[in-house]
Amino acid sequence: AGAQFLLPLACACRRGGHAFGAFFTHEGVRGLRDAQLQAALADARAVVCEESWRRFCNGLTCPVELGSQTVNSALMGEAKKVVSL
Repeated sequence: AGAQFLLPLACACRRGGHAFGAFFTHEGVRGLRDAQLQAALADARAVVCEESWRRFCNGLTCPVELGSQTVNSALMGEAKKVVSL
């Protein structure tokens, strides 16, 4: 359900010219089926846990980078602020 909060946040970041990224895991990967969210993430680094994608969206083409929790850790290290949804 975090996608309902991520979409307006991502849109606000884009309007303000702020760099941002997102990591999707567990059931949260389902939010990436939303075309509006995909569009809002177009300029961001968006990564999905590959294992979660296979579990919850198997058979669908992933619209963002497939990665792992290691990638998530790297994103956290680069971030100035983190918001968990």
